[in-house]
Amino acid sequence: MLYIVETTKDIETAARDLEAAVKRNKFGVLHVHDLQKTLKEKGVDFPNACRILEVCNPQRAVQVLGANMTVNMALPCRISVYREGGKTKIGMIRPTALLALFPEATALKTVADEVERETMRMIDEAK
Repeated sequence: MLYIVETTKDIETAARDLEAAVKRNKFGVLHVHDLQKTLKEKGVDFPNACRILEVCNPQRAVQVLGANMTVNMALPCRISVYREGGKTKIGMIRPTALLALFPEATALKTVADEVERETMRMIDEAK
């Protein structure tokens, strides 16, 4: 269900390397959420650094949404870079696991498999 790797990189370097890997793999970074910063702005002191990258391949998105618009609720793909237990980790919920939430969308399994392989490659390249 989850794909998580550890890296010896600090969070800033890992997030920057992940952004580069996303672009190399012909996906785009739609937004980067700095969870720690956002919570601090809301008056909450959260000790763990966390960047959440929203990534998308427009051609894959059109293919998926054209087949089943309901799947928009699972898009875009999110890949997190975070600190936990003194270690930097990069991870995501596997696209195939998200697709399982949409039993009527079984025809999209091939696309989910492809996106999963691609996003796992991005994570591995960034670690």
